Amino acid sequence: MDILTALKDSSELKNVPDDQLQWLIDRGDCRSFSAGDMLFKKDDPIESMYVIMEGALQFRLEQSGQFREISQLKKGGIGGTLPYSRTRLATGFGIFIEPTTMFFLHRDHFRAMTKECFELTETLVHFMTSRARNFTAFEQQTEKMAALGRISAGLAHELNNPSAAIVRSADAFKQHLSSTPERFKRVMSLQLNPVSVDVCNELFFRKASAGVRYDLSPIQKADAEDTLLNWLEDHDVNDGFDIVGNLVDFGFTTEELEFILEKIGAEGFFTVLGWLDNVLTTERFVSEISEASKRINDIVNAVKSYSHLDRASERQKSDIHEGIRKTLMIMAYKIKKNGITILENFDPTLPEPKVFVGELNQVWTNLIDNAVDALENSAVKTLEIATSHKIGFVEIRLIDSGAGIPSDIQSNIFEPFFTTKPMGKGTGLGLNAVQRIIQQHNGDIKVVSEPGRTEFRVCLPLE
Repeated sequence: MDILTALKDSSELKNVPDDQLQWLIDRGDCRSFSAGDMLFKKDDPIESMYVIMEGALQFRLEQSGQFREISQLKKGGIGGTLPYSRTRLATGFGIFIEPTTMFFLHRDHFRAMTKECFELTETLVHFMTSRARNFTAFEQQTEKMAALGRISAGLAHELNNPSAAIVRSADAFKQHLSSTPERFKRVMSLQLNPVSVDVCNELFFRKASAGVRYDLSPIQKADAEDTLLNWLEDHDVNDGFDIVGNLVDFGFTTEELEFILEKIGAEGFFTVLGWLDNVLTTERFVSEISEASKRINDIVNAVKSYSHLDRASERQKSDIHEGIRKTLMIMAYKIKKNGITILENFDPTLPEPKVFVGELNQVWTNLIDNAVDALENSAVKTLEIATSHKIGFVEIRLIDSGAGIPSDIQSNIFEPFFTTKPMGKGTGLGLNAVQRIIQQHNGDIKVVSEPGRTEFRVCLPLE
């Protein structure tokens, strides 16, 4: 194989003078590989640049125990380390997917190259900056997709509960309504005094409108059911067990049952109780469906507010607390799943700074998400979010009780691609994005960490 011709076939090297390519050839070497061979694995040192002369090299990342292809390098492609590159270790795996021949140049020759081969060096440096830009864009997209996946999983879980409740209640409601005509027929067959009917009706619907009581403990509820059940049995209502739960939930007392008995009479009392149970059950199903629907609506509104879909992309006065609470709602599933206690210590008089609301919500998402990850294996799982008003700015502090950030890497955490998370769980762009957004607002973010306490402090200027 003519190495010079193969190098000139590369779109990146085709305009490099032949004498500089020959300089490259004189100091490098060619190697051949079979399909399935591995050029490097994660954390291997990268000591050479290379050009694919024939064949193809596949780059893979390991995420959650599985390999994922991120790109391929084919004939004419350039890879490895390049002049002025700070790349030292491989971040993934390089595997040949077909028989491949490559040209290698060790990095020891780079210093001489920069002195003797201007056009070659210029070409390689230009290619390196383009590669870094493309890789950064890829990692940012990966980070966004990972964040979207986390949020989507949380939303799916949060929406599943109320939607399942609606389906369950609607099915039960439909079955319940099938018995309504028969009970209505029984009530209509009673010859009741209209005044007594009006008085009882007023009591029934007043109780129904008040809704189900949730202030009773399980023991209190059981005691109240026993009391009503004993009263019903004393008054020859032998099937009271079927209705006593409803009566207690809607706050009926033995005195009120005495009142109904007095107004209706013993002959029609059981029939009226059946009708009352029907009314209360209907009200319960309507309330459950309404509450579940409201929950779904709240989640949808939280997503809309969080993503800032209904506002212009310009600085606006914003309630910092609302943004944080909407973010907590979006992430409720992950917080709940990890058993984390959220402590809100909000300043009720906090002024509203002018911010890009959608971007600022990304800050809260990344900081809260990192805190939740840090608390995953902690014995004490608390995340405190505190706000305060200082002269000229507002301060937001997020304090978690996790293991802390080692002091020797605290200065690196805002650097792009720096992460302490396992492969596949973080890209190292979250805190870099946080810092960029805060700086865009002319604000500041700092971290103070020790075992058991990590505090991120965000300062945003006021007008």
